[in-house]
Amino acid sequence: MPTDIEIARSASKRPIQEVGARLDIPGDQLVPFGDDKAKISAGFIAGLQDRENGNLILVTAINPTPAGEGKTTTTVGLGDGLNRIGKRTAICIREASLGPCFGMKGGAAGGGRAQVIPMEDMNLHFTGDFHAITSAHNLLSAMIDNHVYWGNKLGIDVRRVVWRRVLDMNDRALRQITCSLGGVANGFPREAGFDITVASEVMAVLCLAKDLEDLERRLGNMIVAYRRDRSPVYCRDLKADGAMAVLLKQAVQPNIVQTLENNPAFVHGGPFANIAHGCNSVVATKTALKLADYVVTEAGFGADLGAEKFMNIKCRQAGLSPRAVVIVATIRALKMNGGVDRKSLTAENVEAVQLGCANLGRHIENMRKYGVPAIVGINHFVTDTDDEIEAVRQYVASMDAEAVLCRHWELGSEGTVELAHKVVEVIDQGKASFKPLYPDNIGLLDKIEAVASEIYRAGRVVADGKIRNQLSLWEDAGYGSLPVCMAKTQYSLTTDPTILGAPTGHEIPIREVRLSAGAGFVVAICGAIMTMPGLPSVPAAEAIYINDEGHIDGLF
Repeated sequence: MPTDIEIARSASKRPIQEVGARLDIPGDQLVPFGDDKAKISAGFIAGLQDRENGNLILVTAINPTPAGEGKTTTTVGLGDGLNRIGKRTAICIREASLGPCFGMKGGAAGGGRAQVIPMEDMNLHFTGDFHAITSAHNLLSAMIDNHVYWGNKLGIDVRRVVWRRVLDMNDRALRQITCSLGGVANGFPREAGFDITVASEVMAVLCLAKDLEDLERRLGNMIVAYRRDRSPVYCRDLKADGAMAVLLKQAVQPNIVQTLENNPAFVHGGPFANIAHGCNSVVATKTALKLADYVVTEAGFGADLGAEKFMNIKCRQAGLSPRAVVIVATIRALKMNGGVDRKSLTAENVEAVQLGCANLGRHIENMRKYGVPAIVGINHFVTDTDDEIEAVRQYVASMDAEAVLCRHWELGSEGTVELAHKVVEVIDQGKASFKPLYPDNIGLLDKIEAVASEIYRAGRVVADGKIRNQLSLWEDAGYGSLPVCMAKTQYSLTTDPTILGAPTGHEIPIREVRLSAGAGFVVAICGAIMTMPGLPSVPAAEAIYINDEGHIDGLF
């Protein structure tokens, strides 16, 4: 079979106006970026508000492993499968960050016969949204230091500037810096640092805002620093919110592209799920729900991270109620969770599959805590054996759920027809009764402990007095009703990425907490997780080049 990139290049693309017309989007309400991608106009979106919503389906997964799970591929495959059986369906996924593309993970547009195209554009500059977010964020950074330089009328304590700069690239050397060196003309020296753009609060604000007006309001509410008396300084105090909104005016409009089967796909926003809330934009999801009968979306990494934040942050803020969840697993990844090393994954090992199913079972249990029925999608690999697949089916059946074998990578929508029918059946049964994991009116530390105990199955949360006092101060300031955003390794239910399976009784150490007042959540940074990743010893960038035919190789 040809490679993913060869399949993408041979795709028969339709003009983006034809793709939009499948959802009754008039051509003059699209802002085209070439002939295969476009933004949907804000005016058209505003006119949809009185329409009924379609059915929202979340695709999540077991904890990721180097063996691969295929969450995006399954999202695309299910969307195509639902369209194949006659259901008016759109998919909603996130945009790709340049950091992972040139680092270790590679592209993020699906794979095989279940891809979103144009793949190369999506994994690089696309429609410029990430550049706009980076520029808006760093404009605020520049205005903070400029305000201090020109007299500091707001009384900013330069030791308490909490607004870091961002860059959409993995660069560990920028995690901690000293800026404004070189003399009086360059300002007041202070410690600072960079996060990756996908961890920016501006990214979270764009992805959670309901429209441009809400975006500007949220930008203004962001806390950038504190005075000596510990009172906060907001973005609006620096009068930066208006200019930032100008930079983001087009970026907040959702992008529409197509799958290999020419079905509509919304690709918008891109917060990481291990250090941010990990979901595509509210604007894109709610627009899709007004235009389609079924909307398939995904949340990043395993269900302990992306799905938890989807339920507790995105759904809570946007008033969304998912009707079904698909948990993606592969035989290969289950074997790794069962103790098999990567080199031995192709050999049949039913016992390891059975052991690894404990991780899958944990996620099935967790999804039920939100009142949403879950189906397991087994993303098929050619090395899977019948006995291994049957072991997963039996395990899932023992948990009163159902596992469906999916062959979308190889067959496209033909390989997800069974899953599509099962999802429709579950939705039609009306079993979903969505509820967040915790209420608004408990303490911030109580919310952290709820996630740690209920989702991670931790024995206790370790937070020193400084962190507990900070959370109490934010509660006193009126932020106690906010949800929490856990920043934690994606590879484990613990904070140790080497501990696989379904551990219990472990500790969750909280290293730092950050208030994202504009986005509307409190970030708890756990263990050794970094908000600016580093490159691996052999970064993917080393294998990316332009070949003799002018095509990009190595990106995917």
